[in-house]
Amino acid sequence: MTWARATDGIRLHYETIGRHGAPPVLMIQGLGTDKHGWDLQRLALAPRYRTIALDNRGAGRSDKPDGAYSLEQMADDAVAVLDHAGIESAHVVGASMGGAISQVLALRYPERVRSLTLACTACRHHPWRRELLAEWAAMATEQGMGAMSSDAARWVIGPRSFRRIWPMLGWLGPLGLGRPAHAFVGQVRAILATDDSMADELSTLQVPTLVLVGNQDILTPRGDSEELAERIPNAELVVISGAAHGLMVEHASTFNRLLLDFLDRSIRAEKRQIAEVAEVADVDAASQVDTSDTPVAAPDAVAAS
Repeated sequence: MTWARATDGIRLHYETIGRHGAPPVLMIQGLGTDKHGWDLQRLALAPRYRTIALDNRGAGRSDKPDGAYSLEQMADDAVAVLDHAGIESAHVVGASMGGAISQVLALRYPERVRSLTLACTACRHHPWRRELLAEWAAMATEQGMGAMSSDAARWVIGPRSFRRIWPMLGWLGPLGLGRPAHAFVGQVRAILATDDSMADELSTLQVPTLVLVGNQDILTPRGDSEELAERIPNAELVVISGAAHGLMVEHASTFNRLLLDFLDRSIRAEKRQIAEVAEVADVDAASQVDTSDTPVAAPDAVAAS
């Protein structure tokens, strides 16, 4: 087992899959879920990338302290995982709450983010979603995670996929039945405590960005992703037909194809940029050599002329 330490001392569990020297991809999951929510993506990426999937505080094998958490704290947790894994910067993939954490990470630590993939997420609140999350937190506390999960299911899985996905519901966000209620509530409070000012900062991002959403997502509807794509310079928006909030499981093959294509293009663009910088440096160096090699006339020769 691999553990990192957060700045406040809690333990953060993460796993890596893929070749050690391959481009790193940090994967951050959503409300109530753990790293296994990315299993279908990690297997697809492993031949070409090194994936680092963490359990957010309050989920999986990471510690589950009492009290409220914050998205800024969880972004710092992600950086602690990168540091422990010896990774300077990574391609960051976040879903739902993990997408919001990824936005905070990119804004607070732009030097650690090489590209950004934001799936089924948003950059600001809606009153109805605030009320819904508060209801889930109250239900988890008063009636248990099982009762809350039954209510949450229709928000996460599309009706056409429900029977097919039912055996895997434990992976998907608030449907993680094994999560303790206090940890789930701590994550909910982190989301609710985040103000909307972050949305105004997204225009400063300078990394390749892919925004993914399902056209049947009713928890983070298409409009949320359209806003993200409008606010982030040069962001790409892709809408997956027939997919709901759990699109990385419901439509894993399509999701993986789009993600791999985006990562491959980001890597190629990165290499071109490095080559261009190196070419400019070579030209500058050659120019300095030419100047230093130019003959200088002796003082008496100048006087004689």
